[in-house]
Amino acid sequence: MPNRKLNYKEVSEKLVSQLKEYLKASGQKGFIVGVSGGIDSALVSTLCAMTGEKVTVMDLPIHQKNDEVNRANNHMNWLQENFPNIERYSIDLTETFETFKKALPGISDETTRYMAYVNSRSRLRAVTLYAIGNEKNAIVAGTGNKVEDYGIGFFTKYGDGAVDISPIGNLYKSEVYEMARFLGINDEILKARPTDGLHPNGATDEDQIGCSYDELEWAMNKHDEFMSIITSNGIMWNDKKSNENFLESFSGRKKEVMKIYLSRHFASAHKMVIPKVFEI
Repeated sequence: MPNRKLNYKEVSEKLVSQLKEYLKASGQKGFIVGVSGGIDSALVSTLCAMTGEKVTVMDLPIHQKNDEVNRANNHMNWLQENFPNIERYSIDLTETFETFKKALPGISDETTRYMAYVNSRSRLRAVTLYAIGNEKNAIVAGTGNKVEDYGIGFFTKYGDGAVDISPIGNLYKSEVYEMARFLGINDEILKARPTDGLHPNGATDEDQIGCSYDELEWAMNKHDEFMSIITSNGIMWNDKKSNENFLESFSGRKKEVMKIYLSRHFASAHKMVIPKVFEI
């Protein structure tokens, strides 16, 4: 858990102000947000709505569980009840996704494509958001938080990571919950277990990652402190020996969690930088 104590009224007002400033500078006409029924997209769509600018919210199910679809629709209903600037769409992409799968070359063992299909679901949603966004001259607002996007890279490259802005990218997951609670977001979203909604088996985020967000926040804070020390001494952030020694300074569950964090952090580093441009 982060040590900082945020004033959520001040932080939410600051984020809304930055959203308005960015939109004005961009010359675009509004925001577009994919709403999943989860806490992050609920918060981002609410912050965008608070700008008073035009906001398009979209539910884009692909073989989605009913409770996820219901939460997304209930949140969009809540937005429309509380903000006059909301336009909504629900577009079921299940048939489109199945058509895409059939267009791929045949393969003897479909299980080898499991993660490719998982990530393709996310990318299909991104394509749809940008299609409607282009039509409406809207900025695609990302829904990733600090620990997911910039800690362990728990997003799909060119999928839910394909965004124009990241309004809550500096908020830890625990802070996302606190701000959502402060802004009056529905209890059913606050109580739902976090999931990316991409896995047919219904795996939650914790199932996939192997630890809780509270544990990840602890690991991220510890590793950030360590990074500040070694980089100030001229050691590269990805120095293998330094990070191995850092990991060995922990034991038990803390070591398990830190190992998960470091493994995902370094494996996902390529997601967090612009593509490599080669010299000529």
